[in-house]
Amino acid sequence: MYRVCFVCTGNICRSPMAESVFRARVAEAGLDALVEVDSAGTGGWHEGDGADPRAVTVLEGAGYEQSHRARQFRASWFAGLDLVVALDAGHLRDLRALAPTPEDAAKVRLLRSYDPAATAAEADVPDPYYGSLDGFEHCLELVEAASSGLLDAVREAVKEHTA
Repeated sequence: MYRVCFVCTGNICRSPMAESVFRARVAEAGLDALVEVDSAGTGGWHEGDGADPRAVTVLEGAGYEQSHRARQFRASWFAGLDLVVALDAGHLRDLRALAPTPEDAAKVRLLRSYDPAATAAEADVPDPYYGSLDGFEHCLELVEAASSGLLDAVREAVKEHTA
């Protein structure tokens, strides 16, 4: 099993959205028996909470399923993960600092690095939490745009992983 974990700050907005979208892409590609997708936050403020209602509204409006409970990312999880996908540069930095080994730190990538249209100045998925529903819709657009490239990378990694 190839394991992917999306990470944002509180695990109620960006990372659950990325998890739902990517899980749908994995299922559409017929890889759901080979790829496990989940999410977490760098902090534990919302542990046990569901996704932000605005995230749920946007996801369901776009046809994505979600059943989510927030949790905090733990350094011990690196050993069981193949890819840790950060939603912004702050998460990337925090996760790499948390990684117990250089090999674990190398598992951390920015989501938008998988979007060929994203520039270095647009590397982050902005946090929609303090804004309106529009921010959540924009977040979904950015996540969807990166999902195809991420799926291609995971598909290749799964081939190597199962070979």
